[in-house]
Amino acid sequence: MTIQTYTVSGMTCGHCVNSVSSEIGKLPGVRDVKVDLASGAVTVQSEQPLDDTAVAAAVDEAGYEVVRA
Repeated sequence: MTIQTYTVSGMTCGHCVNSVSSEIGKLPGVRDVKVDLASGAVTVQSEQPLDDTAVAAAVDEAGYEVVRA
């Protein structure tokens, strides 16, 4: 198992959390998605490391943006 954490901007409510969780959850190998609305932290547990571009595309599909470090 692999755990990766991303920071997502623009989330303001439970609907936002559900949208981001749902889109990331569709990625192959994803087992669990936890979102901390207050900090924007999104922790993803997957079978193998995820491609950051694929995660960013899923977040974009939900209408939000991964903050680049």
